[in-house]
Amino acid sequence: MVVVLSSVVISIRIPRELKERIEMLNVNISEVVREMLEKYVEEAEERFLMERLRRLRARLAGRIDPAAIARIVREDRGRY
Repeated sequence: MVVVLSSVVISIRIPRELKERIEMLNVNISEVVREMLEKYVEEAEERFLMERLRRLRARLAGRIDPAAIARIVREDRGRY
């Protein structure tokens, strides 16, 4: 089976001096930018989910008994 990953091209403007320094150091721009963007997006997703979790906790505060949840989790772990 062949998996084809689609990709898109993005472009940015950087100062000429920076471009010259990048070339002097033989930096693989595509690799560096791709890795940095992946890391940034992962961190942004984590912040987004943490904020959603914070809001959910605030909405559910006092409605759910933490001991009951712990018991349910323990019971569920015992099944596997």
